[in-house]
Formats: sequence, C-alpha cells, structure tokens
Amino acid sequence: MQQLAIFGGTFDPIHWGHLLVAETALHQVSLEKVIWVPSLNPPHKEAALFEHRVEMLQLATKDNPAFTISLVETNRSGTSYAINTLIDLSASYPNTHWYWIVGLDTFQTLPRWYRGHELAQMCDWLIAPRLLGGETITQSKLICKQVEQQLKEQLLTIHWQLLNIPLVGVSSSLIRKLCRDNFLNAKGDRQSIRYLVPEPVRSYITNNNLYSNKSE
Repeated sequence: MQQLAIFGGTFDPIHWGHLLVAETALHQVSLEKVIWVPSLNPPHKEAALFEHRVEMLQLATKDNPAFTISLVETNRSGTSYAINTLIDLSASYPNTHWYWIVGLDTFQTLPRWYRGHELAQMCDWLIAPRLLGGETITQSKLICKQVEQQLKEQLLTIHWQLLNIPLVGVSSSLIRKLCRDNFLNAKGDRQSIRYLVPEPVRSYITNNNLYSNKSE
C-alpha cells in the first residue's frame, strides 16, 4: 500500500515555509508523494487568480519528482470541502494510506469542518507547528491533544503527529504585504521578498505585478 499526503491551501503565494513543511513530511513518514491541492475559491478571503497560484506552485515544485499538483478542485462547483477532495483523490489513487498535511491553527478547527468527524478517521494528520504566538513544541502537542480529546468524547479516533521542522517566520500574508506596501526597512531601503520565495516565484510575482497596489 502506497503512502501519499495531501497538502491543501491557498498558496497565495507558495513560499519556502510551505516547501519545508512538505519536504519534512515526505521523509518523516516515508511518503511516496506529496499532492499539492490549491483551493479554487478560498472561503472568507480574496486571492490571486487560481491560474497565477497554480503557475507559482508549478514553478516552485517542478524540480522535486515527489511533489505533484492536483487540480481536483476545478472538477467541482460550489463550496469545496476537504472530505470531497480526499474522496476524489482516493478514486485516482487506490490502495493508498492517506496523510493530510495541515497547520496547527487549521487542525484546531477540524471538529467544526463539514463532515470533519468522518474525515478525521479517514487519514493520518501531519501537523506543522506555528511560530506566531510563540508556542513551544510542548504547547503545540497540548493543542493537538485537546483536538484528540474532543473527538474521543464522541467515540472517534484520530492519528496525528507533529512535523519536526524549524519554525520559519514567513507567511503568504507577509509576502503580500511587502509587495503591496513596498515596505521600507530601517535604512530606508525597499524590503525584498528574495529568499522568502523560490526565485522563479519571485520573478513571476514581479513580471505579473502580483500583490502590488496596481495588480488586477
């Protein structure tokens, strides 16, 4: 039985933190592949055009044969739910033990997801701890155990583990802000997003004028 992981998200834009999480997951549990699933219409937020986000994903992941991108969300209309993604991918990848890569903040909300109680038991969960808020690994484990306990009270079992990654303080929102505000550092120089994203992604953002005040 093959072992595959789903890594869903807006990826607006993809950055080195995302790639570090995926690479860590790949080796921590001996995955054959990480399947990146960009969200088509992210709820509660505006995002760059889906085509832009997919292109940046392709640029960032093309050199890693263990990374693949799925456009499964384009096959559905209306609200896209995580459980539908897993069901659809299971049809394309039979005989698979599934993992789901998710950030700690998102994992906390799992009991409130659409059919979240059902989804919780359909895959193992690989959780990326967060830097924001200064949580330690011990605190991150405690948060995960609280989610586990919530599900246990409803006679549900969930399998999870934290990813052993360095805590990197980079986020898509920071990158968008730097692009939008032309942020100046203490010396009055423009703050660059170089080294926050892969160089081909940085070039794509620049060439397509993404995230600036003048972007579409």
